[in-house]
Amino acid sequence: MNRQEATFRRELRLFDATMLVVGSMIGSGIFIVSADIARMVGAPGYLLLVWVLTGVLTLVAALCYGELAALFPRAGGQYVYLQQAYSPLVGFLYGWALFLVIQTGSIAAVGVAFAKFTAVLIPWFSESNVVAQVAGLRINAGQLLAITSIIVLTVINLRGVRLGKLVQDTFTVTKTAALLGLIVVGLTLGLNAESIAQNWASFWEAQRLVEVGAAGWSIEPLAGVALLSAIGAAMVGSLFAADAWNNITFAAAEVVEPQRTVPRSMVLGVLVVTVLYVVANIAYLTVLPLRGVQDGATVWERGLQFALQDRVGAAAMEAVFGPWGAVLMAVFIMISTFGCNNGLILAGARVYYAMAQDGLFFRAAGRLNQHAVPGVALVLQALWASVLCLSGRYGDLLDYIVFAVLLFYIVTIAGIFVLRRKIPQAERPYRAPGYPVLPLLYILAAAAIAVDLLIVKPRYTIAGLLLVLSGVPVYLFWRWWQQRSRQ
Repeated sequence: MNRQEATFRRELRLFDATMLVVGSMIGSGIFIVSADIARMVGAPGYLLLVWVLTGVLTLVAALCYGELAALFPRAGGQYVYLQQAYSPLVGFLYGWALFLVIQTGSIAAVGVAFAKFTAVLIPWFSESNVVAQVAGLRINAGQLLAITSIIVLTVINLRGVRLGKLVQDTFTVTKTAALLGLIVVGLTLGLNAESIAQNWASFWEAQRLVEVGAAGWSIEPLAGVALLSAIGAAMVGSLFAADAWNNITFAAAEVVEPQRTVPRSMVLGVLVVTVLYVVANIAYLTVLPLRGVQDGATVWERGLQFALQDRVGAAAMEAVFGPWGAVLMAVFIMISTFGCNNGLILAGARVYYAMAQDGLFFRAAGRLNQHAVPGVALVLQALWASVLCLSGRYGDLLDYIVFAVLLFYIVTIAGIFVLRRKIPQAERPYRAPGYPVLPLLYILAAAAIAVDLLIVKPRYTIAGLLLVLSGVPVYLFWRWWQQRSRQ
């Protein structure tokens, strides 16, 4: 542990750490991505299977990460693991991708989602309300609200980790209760016999909807390799909705007894979210049919596949409560996204802090402010996330980077094997259960999904790799500049 890191304040206990995991995972994805999955697999059984597989894969990853978190309980988390297992370059490429797109792009996307659902209550914040044009760039009210929410949360986190964790705990408990409320409503008041019968009749009849322009959608039956390929591609959405579970590792230097607390919080958090996500989709299927028609007059006729703007959560609540259901869902998602962004903002800055400590980021980002948090790193993160909000390109960038994120998970878990050979005598308070079988199974499963994406979505995967590799010249420049400064 370096000199600067010793000044962090250990304020995060098991409950706080678990709330950071849960809160960072639950954003707007669970209320939206099931529509796209439904179009890709076309059967209720496979929709649920995609979410179950996502949960199992994420849980295995969390169990494996526990060993690395206990071995290196320092600020920076995954950046540190990659650096220690492989080289400073590999660690930097992860940190570079995190700052360029992964973390800041997620913050921008979640902030814009917060603004979109605020517009349901206050139409002035609609994306169609253009409030300014600067150098040909159209700035709408939704973007301004997204940026404002990012600034507010950054200011809160600049005041110290104690205030940040208070906000995180409060919003995570609230939105978890809201998601539970949606589930209870769906499984009780929302029970629709016709929806259940229709979904049961086609439970394992997989089919894919393919958009054919103005002509609408064509239906392709799925079986064998085509079905496996569709399931792998469909998991992109669910994996993204379940991502950010590793963010607690970034803030390990502020966790009480990190060797025990960080691994336990990841496993507990992933278990909680997995159960919530699977049961939420069961609730959707008891309220609405999975299959629908694009020009359906009602939420029931559109089904999950064609919920307006893919808002399946809002469609389910509207089916139960009418127009007020959509308003209630908008409030739920506003709470969810606001709390999600607090966790992303709190955790992400710790990675840039660790990079700066190693001379691989702006030197000022490696200093703590009077409240013992990396203030400059927080501000830089907020500035770049705000730029992404204004550019409107964060969505494309996140699509591009999903493949690279999956590769980083694979390489990080492979690092367990590397480190057991590299430093066999190191103290390991927690060891990956089922080693070497469980980590190897994760690597094989995640690699299969990565290969599937490389075949199904080559444009996105190649662009994502190029984004990551753009960090190589940046790394070389930073190393050169560091040497020049010393001379």
